Amino acid sequence: MSTDAGTVADALVGRLLDWGVERVFGYAGDGVDPLLGALRRRRADIELVTARHEEMAAFMASGHAKYGGGVGVCLATQGPGAVHLLNGLYDAKLDGRPVLAIVGQVVSTALGSGYQQELDLHSVLKDACAPYLQSVTTAEQVPHVLDDAFRTALATSRPVGIIVPHDVQKADAPEPGRHAHGLVPSSTAFATPRTIPHEDALAAAADVLSEGERAAVLVGQGAAGAEDQVRRVVERLGAGLTTSLLGKPLLDETLAYHCGVMGHLGTTASADLMAGCDALLIVGSNDPWTEYYPPPGQARAVQVDITARHIGTKHPVDVALVGDARQTLDALLPLLPERAGWRPEVERTVAAWRGVAQQRVAQETRLLNPQRVIHELSAHLPRDAQVAVDVGSVTYWYARFLRLPPGVPAHLSSTLASMGSAMPYGIAAKLLHPDRPVVALAGDGAMQMNGLSELITVADRWRDWDDPRFVVLVLDNGDLAEVSWEQREMEGDPRFGDSQRVPAFPYAEYAEMLGLAGTRVESAQDVEAAWRRALDADRPVVIHAVVDPDTPLLPPRSTQEKVDTMLQGLRQEPAGADRAARLLTEQYRHESRG
Repeated sequence: MSTDAGTVADALVGRLLDWGVERVFGYAGDGVDPLLGALRRRRADIELVTARHEEMAAFMASGHAKYGGGVGVCLATQGPGAVHLLNGLYDAKLDGRPVLAIVGQVVSTALGSGYQQELDLHSVLKDACAPYLQSVTTAEQVPHVLDDAFRTALATSRPVGIIVPHDVQKADAPEPGRHAHGLVPSSTAFATPRTIPHEDALAAAADVLSEGERAAVLVGQGAAGAEDQVRRVVERLGAGLTTSLLGKPLLDETLAYHCGVMGHLGTTASADLMAGCDALLIVGSNDPWTEYYPPPGQARAVQVDITARHIGTKHPVDVALVGDARQTLDALLPLLPERAGWRPEVERTVAAWRGVAQQRVAQETRLLNPQRVIHELSAHLPRDAQVAVDVGSVTYWYARFLRLPPGVPAHLSSTLASMGSAMPYGIAAKLLHPDRPVVALAGDGAMQMNGLSELITVADRWRDWDDPRFVVLVLDNGDLAEVSWEQREMEGDPRFGDSQRVPAFPYAEYAEMLGLAGTRVESAQDVEAAWRRALDADRPVVIHAVVDPDTPLLPPRSTQEKVDTMLQGLRQEPAGADRAARLLTEQYRHESRG
């Protein structure tokens, strides 16, 4: 233990330090007052980052883990504080990231009485923190409960939780070195195994991939650290490459055989790759867009994943390779033949997609084309940047039009797809690497949901950062555009009235009121200068881009029937829908020519 005196709260904070925790994301409440006091006493060693809401603290903890900081730790009081953590904890669970939630509880003597703010926290948290959720009822539990929680979070890449009643936090710390029946000694030892599939499985996988003439490789976040091996496999097989949304940052999208992101918000090249392949290698991906995989029976498949239960959950698999992606591909590569494959055809589809993308970026729209705003960032994004992306139409534009420099991390709430992730992610990334610029991409809906409040956190902290650059792009179209286009896809229905309307708000002026910088962009001619100024600024900047709400979110390789259904919905809408219909028709023609 790092401390041999004080309270259980002091002992708990000491154990966090033993595990290398440098910051805790949380929000104050009386149920964790003793823990807050212990954190204050050790403030030279560990930082309490106070969000504006417990949900944001949990998202920051998830973001901390996603940007490479290890186990993210969040802290909340009992009752409503614990409930507020759930969204961020589920984000970590569904995207497979290690997070520890520390939650207060009413005093032990009041449990079961219906006391103020008393909830059955095990029932509240048990699904989100399923691998490990434990109440601390005695001082002696602290070391082994913290150790088990950290080891479980790291071993499973999932969130875990501990519940500590207020009176237990205030109790005397456990005596170090006691050895007796019922006491469980523990330590912070942890290691990961060397995991490689059996030789017969590797040989079977090589046979499947060698027999295919038109191989495709789908890469997800589980391929992190195996980027070189992935490239070598693709090039050896003459294959095409596509990624899940979470796998987008891993490989250079300028590669001639890189088809971009797969799925509903992906590229036409990725759709063509999956529609035409006869062999499929899935590496570290559990992407949910099942309709964009090859139809069952078209392609024989091999899947590499460190987690055995992910194998075959989204697409039928002929050979399962359970193991670390880098080690597994290193063992597989010598078994694969050099072949031309269908590389020329793949490269033609990639070139066609890039032509389609350029046409979409250049489309004339009534207001500023949001695709162009994201596209322009590609030329200005620093090579040491960190990118945070929110959920909504901005996710489509990021997936299709932002070209990340190699090594630039970008994260979003992918599987949970929760709005409001960009700002807390960006803050977590900045605190983890204060010497690197951050760019957060959000829509007006997500920004109004919680981003505006976390701008206060940015304003409160930016002067302590080594690099002050924190750029927030707000795409303001006055609409929850992704929802609107989803509604138009529903049997030709129009969008459902004002349910998606987002009220007008002066985002740039709000930033300036907080002491940050703000700029409003309404013209395509001003986009490049806005990015350049923002990334050269001496303080955080909000770019308020007033963009066109009618820009279609057209799924790749949509059929004429699908487009007709969407047009039918648009025809039932009031004036203005004709512009969206024109853009939709243009985009479909672009794809058809591509």
